Amino acid sequence: MKVKEIQDIINFIKKTDLDDVSIETENYKIRVKKNNTVVSEIKTNKNTSKQIKKPIESEVKEVVKNEEKKLSNTIIVKSPMIGTFYRSPNPESDPFISEGDTIKIGQKICIIEAMKLFNDIESEVSGKIVKILVDDNSPVEFDQPLFEVDPS
Repeated sequence: MKVKEIQDIINFIKKTDLDDVSIETENYKIRVKKNNTVVSEIKTNKNTSKQIKKPIESEVKEVVKNEEKKLSNTIIVKSPMIGTFYRSPNPESDPFISEGDTIKIGQKICIIEAMKLFNDIESEVSGKIVKILVDDNSPVEFDQPLFEVDPS
């Protein structure tokens, strides 16, 4: 897909009430989302990713922060589904994990409730929890960052 075609999609979204558009084919996946800014992401079948961004000032700081995180060699654990994020099995219990805890592959790290079903989310990485990126009892989107993990 050419940059001109992506810009046409972005301009189309600007003119409509749409907030999120995804286009997926064998060769690429494009997602354009509108939240006071326009973000487009292109993923090709070669597992490469390009982003075109027209940020506002506060988002520039966030992009710089994200770049610093990439340099620090941490892994971001993302939500496998849409639902409500819970840090513990019930309100009276301690959370499954806290910042600074060490986790192992297969360890339960949270619960996501989707359509009245409680889904145990297990870690796919081992390491130390650097940061919990979502508040307890908050709605989460598919692929939303949940935890930052230092695998060393």
